Amino acid sequence: MTKTTVLKAQPRAETGKEAARKLRFQGRIPAVMYGKDMEPRGLSLDLKETEYLFQRISVENTILDLEIEGDDEPSRTLIREIQSYPHKPGLLHVDFLRIQKGVAVEVEIPIHLDGVPVGVRESGGILEQILNEIRVKCIPSLIPEMYTLDVTGMGVGDSLKVSDLDLEEGVDILVEADRTICSVQVPKVVEADEEVEDEELEEGELEEGAEAEAEADDDGGSDREES
Repeated sequence: MTKTTVLKAQPRAETGKEAARKLRFQGRIPAVMYGKDMEPRGLSLDLKETEYLFQRISVENTILDLEIEGDDEPSRTLIREIQSYPHKPGLLHVDFLRIQKGVAVEVEIPIHLDGVPVGVRESGGILEQILNEIRVKCIPSLIPEMYTLDVTGMGVGDSLKVSDLDLEEGVDILVEADRTICSVQVPKVVEADEEVEDEELEEGELEEGAEAEAEADDDGGSDREES
């Protein structure tokens, strides 16, 4: 199951660009927490602490206990949205969804490929991962930390699909079962070389055909001259 970690937060009353600018000047960033049967609640987070934590967890499916200053107990949440600067590193804003015990939520679960396919080791194929994560729906206590697929037996041309995942009872996959997760493909360089060889062969055949036609024309011309 997914891990639970802790992040400290402070209540935030002021909103707007100017208030957010003041927070960032103080080394903090604005955040909001919302959920069922509650009004959205403004918060602020320590920038360095938040960045340090987010670099070390799977932000898509880690349960965060928000320890909000002044509250008697933590609020159990999931990260719903992270806003960052478009052209440089740095967090701007974070949205948290407060979760409730026994109430199903939708989360993205990372997919890890384990091993080196036989088609890569012995045939020079290339392993391509099409799906890096998969969306599921379940109660918070059943949120998977990660799905792992063993790819060692895959040959060139083989693929693994969503239906090949080992799913826990109570976890609903929100993706089509026939979606491809990964496949072992023929290297594109080899394919390109084969195309070049085919083109050279075709050109050679054309040249041979042209030479044959030229010889035929010469022979025909000689016959006409003799007659």
